[in-house]
Amino acid sequence: MHGLLAHWAGLTAMGALACVSALCSASEAALFSLNGRQCRKLAADRRGRIALSLLEDPDRLLTAVLFWNLIINLAYFAIASMISLRLERSGSSAAAAVVAFGALLVLIVFGEMVPKSVGVLTPGPLAGLLAVPIAGLVRLIGPVLPALRTANLLSRRLFCPRFQAEPHLRIGDLERAVALSTQNAALLEQEQLVLQSIVGLSEIRVDELMRPRNSCRTFRPPVALADLKGQMPPSGYLLVTEPDSDEIAKAIPLKSLSRVPREHLENHAEAVVYVPWCTTVADALEVMFRGPWRVAAVINEYGETIGIVTEDDVLDTVFSKASSRVERILSRQPLRQVGPDRWHVDGMTGLRRLRRHFSLDGPACRSVTVAGVIQEILNRLPAAGDECTWGPFHFRVLRTSGRVPQLIELTLLSPPPEATR
Repeated sequence: MHGLLAHWAGLTAMGALACVSALCSASEAALFSLNGRQCRKLAADRRGRIALSLLEDPDRLLTAVLFWNLIINLAYFAIASMISLRLERSGSSAAAAVVAFGALLVLIVFGEMVPKSVGVLTPGPLAGLLAVPIAGLVRLIGPVLPALRTANLLSRRLFCPRFQAEPHLRIGDLERAVALSTQNAALLEQEQLVLQSIVGLSEIRVDELMRPRNSCRTFRPPVALADLKGQMPPSGYLLVTEPDSDEIAKAIPLKSLSRVPREHLENHAEAVVYVPWCTTVADALEVMFRGPWRVAAVINEYGETIGIVTEDDVLDTVFSKASSRVERILSRQPLRQVGPDRWHVDGMTGLRRLRRHFSLDGPACRSVTVAGVIQEILNRLPAAGDECTWGPFHFRVLRTSGRVPQLIELTLLSPPPEATR
């Protein structure tokens, strides 16, 4: 009976040590996997600020975590060895082998692999959750850290006396990168397109880039997985409204969730930032980067939400050679040629895309889409069959959806008329 109790106490101690080892492994992976956005989000929380303070001295943090992990693992295997020896002395050689092998397997899988994988997948939540216990472990090892650093320094000077830390980027690396980029014409062209797109963000208004409100599915909390009906929102974000209104309050990054719960998805939602419709994409992106926001809700002059802009939308605009809002939202081409000098155009197609495609320009106007310029010219809500002319383009409305022209036939005029109607 006494032997069974001793074995049970030893196994319980091993389980506790394995849990602490898993905590150290998960915290190490989570803290060192944080990106800039996650750090800014943690800065708004007390426990998050503790995690960020630990990262101010990464060498101290890593030394403390590895030290405690080593001590815990040594104690774990010491207890496992004691149990195995007792079992072997009592004649249970098979049980002793099972305990020895099982202890090794449990520590590798549940003390190292699984915790580190979870830490890398969910660094933000885990860093805030484990910041306090890890800060306690770092403080406990504080008196020993100078001795450990001295031993590390002596060992480096003894075994690697000529070791020098390599800078993150050398001047020679930049010179070679520039030389290679100028030699590769395709790469140079791509770089120029990206730079032009980045500069162009300061000229594009967010209402040109945004996903209109009528194309976004919104849900009022509580939100369940069944509410999606098996369909991923085109933007990749599930939009959550205020409990008592239809205004967008939060967004759930479904693509970033390692596990999507069946109930109460709103618990995983992130706040959105609000930007006016007349601001530029560059200004909106700067606001998003200053805080932990990945979605910006676009509001009109009355304070009503008229659409959203996501990080992915901006990146698609920068890195795609022919970025199209119609392709992103409706998964179809914005311009489809149907005959000589005739095209079918989606009403959501931007005038900037139209000018770039035909290398032609039209008169100045306040609208940013084809549907908007038709309404501006007609001074009323268009109906199927309506026609108008805007510079070198002649529009005929083929189909409307609600109050908005959905499909329009575009004809190029030669030579372009001077009037707009």
